[in-house]
Amino acid sequence: QVQLVESGGGSVQPGGSLRLSCDYSDYNMIGYSIGWFRQAPGKEREGVSCITGSNGRKNYASSVQGRFTISRDHAKTTVFLQMNGLKPEDTGIYFCAADPAMFSGCELHETYDHWGQGTQVTVSA
Repeated sequence: QVQLVESGGGSVQPGGSLRLSCDYSDYNMIGYSIGWFRQAPGKEREGVSCITGSNGRKNYASSVQGRFTISRDHAKTTVFLQMNGLKPEDTGIYFCAADPAMFSGCELHETYDHWGQGTQVTVSA
């Protein structure tokens, strides 16, 4: 079973920063694309950002572009999501997901094969 473990969530004030981590542990997953998604209560889950394993291509939702940065540390088998300038509307449970079959670029949709359990991010005054 593929295991994805998110960490780094917490509660911050508007304008603050958090860095989320997605530890996939398995070196066999170095080639997987990794995506970040989030879901607020009563709302649909939405894609936030993703990064490919093969060439490091990245995508961002328009709502976070310029504020969030996704990166990858292959040695640590970890993908990071640096979140700056956080807004209350960024609040939600953040999930990471993995897909082995995205090649030229990753996509922010719900078809990823494997999902973590999520980490809570709360942005409020």
